[in-house]
Amino acid sequence: MIKILFICHGNICRSPMAEYVMKDLVKKAGAEAQFEIASAAVSREELGNPVYPPARREMAKHGIGCDGHAAHQITQAEYDRYDRIYYMDRSNARYLQRMLKETSKCFPLLGRDVADPWYTGDFGQTWDDILEGCQKILEEFV
Repeated sequence: MIKILFICHGNICRSPMAEYVMKDLVKKAGAEAQFEIASAAVSREELGNPVYPPARREMAKHGIGCDGHAAHQITQAEYDRYDRIYYMDRSNARYLQRMLKETSKCFPLLGRDVADPWYTGDFGQTWDDILEGCQKILEEFV
């Protein structure tokens, strides 16, 4: 079982998009039983909130739902549980370094920051970035 956790600032845009995109990709690859996939935040700002509506709409355009999501902050127990933790940008990495005992399981999703649609408003670009990163993860493990 490969356990993957995606991280962004508030867990309402990028990390849940990555969670549900990755779940869709592994399902289509017939590899659902090989993965456990979730997402979390580095901040407490959006605790309990669902996926941000424009992010939800972007995923729906691609046939992906995200019902039942509630934002939460990463815990040390989650760090210990998951094999790989993928963060969206350098700011997330700095938060993780302050919050966790170690960060050897933490990696950027891409070799660059994933566009933050909270600031850019461009959920399509964020979708493209996340899809690219998730496809690379799938290629690595399947």
